[in-house]
Amino acid sequence: MMDTGPHRIEMAEWISCAPFERLLQMNIERAEGGVAVLTMPFTRELAQGAGLMHGGALVSLADTAVVMAIKSFLPPKTHFATISMESRFLYPVTRGIVTARAQVTEADGRLLHGVAHLYDQEEREVMQFTSLFKVAKKQLATEQAEG
Repeated sequence: MMDTGPHRIEMAEWISCAPFERLLQMNIERAEGGVAVLTMPFTRELAQGAGLMHGGALVSLADTAVVMAIKSFLPPKTHFATISMESRFLYPVTRGIVTARAQVTEADGRLLHGVAHLYDQEEREVMQFTSLFKVAKKQLATEQAEG
């Protein structure tokens, strides 16, 4: 019988890839000071029916890149989540390694705004991504009590 959850995942490090991100073979090249660079190869498993890289895989890379940018300046174990995202696909990916360059553009209370730009191996921009994250209210209350 398949175990469908819930699952508890313990991450070895604050800035590291979770099981889903490892499944997609994402690699964190850099994450510091609110900026992150991640890469992901276009494998056969990530192709859609026409042989192009699946848009969902690209969105996953962009979202994860922004997450790593956020983690690079928040205290470890801070809980936050994506609450909205928008993607603009510019060119199809047909092969190679995709690079995501992400940054936190604004921090407003519990809200964090992020952007990511994805590039194919020829450095052509293939996707633009914007997102909004929210820090858990419980997290802020704990930090205020400790501070």
